[in-house]
Amino acid sequence: MQLRIVEPCTYKNEKGVFSLELVSQHNHTDMTNHGHGSIEELIKTAHQKGMTNIAVTEHYPLTHEVDTRDYVSMPASRLDEYVERIKAQRTIYPDMEILVGCELDWLGDGEDRTFTKESYEPFDIILGSVHFLDLWPFDDPAKRGFWDEVGADYIWRRYFEVWCEAVVSSVPFTVMSHPDLVKKFNRMPSFDPKPLFKQAAEAAQAGGRMVEVNTSGLTYACKEMFPCQDLLREFCRAGVPCTIGSDAHQPSKVDQFIEEGYRWMYEAGYREASVVRPDGDIRTISLA
Repeated sequence: MQLRIVEPCTYKNEKGVFSLELVSQHNHTDMTNHGHGSIEELIKTAHQKGMTNIAVTEHYPLTHEVDTRDYVSMPASRLDEYVERIKAQRTIYPDMEILVGCELDWLGDGEDRTFTKESYEPFDIILGSVHFLDLWPFDDPAKRGFWDEVGADYIWRRYFEVWCEAVVSSVPFTVMSHPDLVKKFNRMPSFDPKPLFKQAAEAAQAGGRMVEVNTSGLTYACKEMFPCQDLLREFCRAGVPCTIGSDAHQPSKVDQFIEEGYRWMYEAGYREASVVRPDGDIRTISLA
């Protein structure tokens, strides 16, 4: 993916001037059964908080065979409605960049959906995620018993193997989200994972992907943003662009820990955050 860099903008509102823009390129709504707040409430809240860019990135529909509880993803029957409702908000908030996005699960050999070029066309941004290992939802608290059966070492190795497959695949992922989601339950491997991190960074660079700092990790057992500093430094050294998202599942959390996320990026060596715009261009926010 060849990035076309656009000059960063400044942002003012009645509260004053923000030294760093508040953006979030990963957010969810009540279009799934585990999110809260409507599309309209999410975007309104983001605007009230002075955010300049928001991507609504609901979980792309899964089949009932994969999402057996119809809990994880939005219904396919509501996809057109979803897109149109987000686009309608651009007229209401013309001073904010509003992106139609989705979070698309990589299922590997377990993929049972059919994708065409037209499947991806409605979206300004597509987040690539690995929530399933051989169709096991490894980060689902209701399914975490398998961790005890196979052990953290196997799961960590398998996770990064699958993640690297996704990154170099032909699916047009714009950003790979929460790159080390495998640490969510704080079940750490007995070995040093740094070689896995290096492989992940090499794959992201080869695949021409962006990654994100996902601030929601601070709310889970791992108590750390995704990705960890060691992995984020590898991405930085490999020249992989990085954006940021709160992964909010309710409107009030849309800006949660974003400023801390910028500092996390800076500590890893990044001096700018990349931001996808609705027209597909990439602009940057200086962190220096």
